Formats: sequence, structure tokens, C-alpha cells
Amino acid sequence: MDEALLRSLTPSVIGVLVRRGADFAAAEDAVQEALVEAVRLWPAERPRDPKGWLVTVAWRKFLDATRSEAARRRREDLVDQEPEPGPATAMDDTLQLYFLCAHPSLTPSSAVALTLRAVGGLTTRQIARAYLVPEATMAQRISRAKRTVSAVRFDQPGDVATVLRVLYLVFNEGYSGDLDLAAEAIRLTRQLAAVIDHPEVAGLLALMLLHHARRAGRTAPDGALVPLAEQDRGRWDTGLIAEGIGILQGALARDRLGEFQAQAAIAALHADAPTAGETDWVQIVEWYDELVRLTASPVVRLNRAVAVGEADGPRAGLAALAELDDALPRYAAVAAYLHERDGDLVAAAWLYAEAAHRAPDLAERDHLTRQAARLNTLLKGRRTD
Repeated sequence: MDEALLRSLTPSVIGVLVRRGADFAAAEDAVQEALVEAVRLWPAERPRDPKGWLVTVAWRKFLDATRSEAARRRREDLVDQEPEPGPATAMDDTLQLYFLCAHPSLTPSSAVALTLRAVGGLTTRQIARAYLVPEATMAQRISRAKRTVSAVRFDQPGDVATVLRVLYLVFNEGYSGDLDLAAEAIRLTRQLAAVIDHPEVAGLLALMLLHHARRAGRTAPDGALVPLAEQDRGRWDTGLIAEGIGILQGALARDRLGEFQAQAAIAALHADAPTAGETDWVQIVEWYDELVRLTASPVVRLNRAVAVGEADGPRAGLAALAELDDALPRYAAVAAYLHERDGDLVAAAWLYAEAAHRAPDLAERDHLTRQAARLNTLLKGRRTD
């Protein structure tokens, strides 16, 4: 069974049903039932036109459900419209489906879940496992999301920026269980790039590829986090790096800079440096300046402070950091790093411990705790000399 094929066909089949008059929730349910039938029947005999087969079966499933509901009379005109089996329309509704699943009325978590289900073709069980929640909880979340967007017209213009943020949320979840969400986000973004010519779509795809290329070097064999400067660059995927840089160059050449292109440019400078010491921090600061102009994000300013500390020295980095709210996530970790580089190990050790206390996940907490312990051991050794 070609699971990748089924998942790639899912959004366009849903789109066909919606254009024929099905509401989104009913269309998505019908397509899921058709996918179950495909899993059952295709191993014995795969159809010559897989998409046409799915459209035909899903439409029949939808009509069966329509007939069985009290709303049958309202939809009688649809019941008589079942098409003859044959090649499916070449119209690709994937883009509109992306827009629908990232509708502004949805919460980010609901938009992500609905995108993975309707566009990604994943089962509710797979999505629940990836997010480490009960399947019933995820089913309710997806059901509520489908009800929310069911009344939205399928031909309304969508917001590309919202779609990209949803896909980036999926990517940043990484991976867990049997579903690699980072790889899934890359697959969906490639799919989006195939149906929309937009430099920020290309920028996001480049950013994902460049980050994903470094994945093997990010953790030690025991699962501990490895900082970028200490990673074995021989473990980075040079093919993904080359692809990401090529896509980014094409996007930047269009002179319509957006935040994902700027982020990808920073990632490219890290990936292109043969060693950590050869990183072009001056250019990275310039790209962070562009990001600040585009987003005014406090998190961007926090990351910029690190880059300034590398380009102009730790005191300059600390001065940039002093302009920010110390309640920002990872503020204490950045302050610890810059104080250590400036030689103030007492302050750095305390700040690493404080950062560990605030860390959002176990791996980061363990890394910061080890940093604090390392400095405290060093300080103790100095006191006993």
C-alpha cells in the first residue's frame, strides 16, 4: 500500500467534494472513509486512476451519509448528481484547503491538528500520538475545528502568512512516537510550494531544510542537547543544506523580503560556515536587524543580542540584552552565556540555574543544569587553590 500516495491525494479529493456541494466536515469524513476502503482494497488491485477512484468512493460515502440524515430533503439535489466513474478533474484545490485549515477563527492548536488531518492525510490516532494526548481528546479538537470552518466558503481568499505560521508550528513540534512532525511539515510545505509561487513559501521551505539538515548533530548519543558551536558538522546533511540555500537564493532574488526568508538567511550562514569560529556573525546581526524591522518581535531581539555578543563582544551583547524584558523565555539562558563569555562566572552559574528552572522541556533543563554545575565546579576548584 502506497501510504504516501494516499496522503498526497487527500487534500485534492476533499476539495473536489467541497466544490460539488459538500460542507467541509462532511467531505473530510467521507474522504477518510474512502481512504479506509483504499487500504482494504488496493493491495489486491490498485485502480488505474487512484484520485478518480477516491473521488468516486468518497462522493458515494458522502451521499450515503446525506440520505441517512434529517437534512436529506435539503440536499436532494445533490443525491441525483453522482458522477459516472472516470478520470478526476485536474483542478487542484490543495491551496484553498490549506487556507481553510489555517482559518483565523481557529486556535493555533486546532489549525495544526486540522491541517495534519485534512491536508496531511494523517489519522486522528497518529496525530494524538504525536502530541501525546488521548485519541478521544484529539478527535474532539478536530471535530470542533471542522464545525468551525464548515460554514466558510471554499472560494474565499486565504492568508498565506497564517498558513505558513501553522506549518512552522508543525515543524517546531519536532518528532515523537511514530510520526516525525518535522518531516511531515517539510512534506506539506513542499506540497504548498508546488501550488503557490510565493517567496515566503520558498523562504519557509528553505528554513525548514536548513534546520533539518543539522538535526543529527543536535543531540548526543545519550539524548543530551549539543549547542550549535559544539556540533559535529560532519553529521550535517550537506544535500539538504545545498537544497535549502538554492531555494533561498531564488526567493531572495525576487526582492520581496519576509520574515521566513530572513530567518532562512541566518540559518544558511550558520550552515555554510566550515567551523563555528568561521561563522559570519556580522552578517547575521544585519539579518537580525532586518527581522526586527519586519516583526518587532522580542524573541528576535533576544536572539539578536546573542549575535551582537558574538560579533562585537559579550559586553555589547549584554547591552543589547538590557533593553529587553527579563521575563522573556530563555532570557536567563542568554544572559548566562554572555556573562560567562565576559568572565563573570558567578553570575553565569546563577543564571544558568535560573534558566534551568524556567526551561520549557526536560532536555533543555538538563543541558542548562549541567552548565550551571560545570561553572560551580570550576568556581569551587578556584576557591580551593
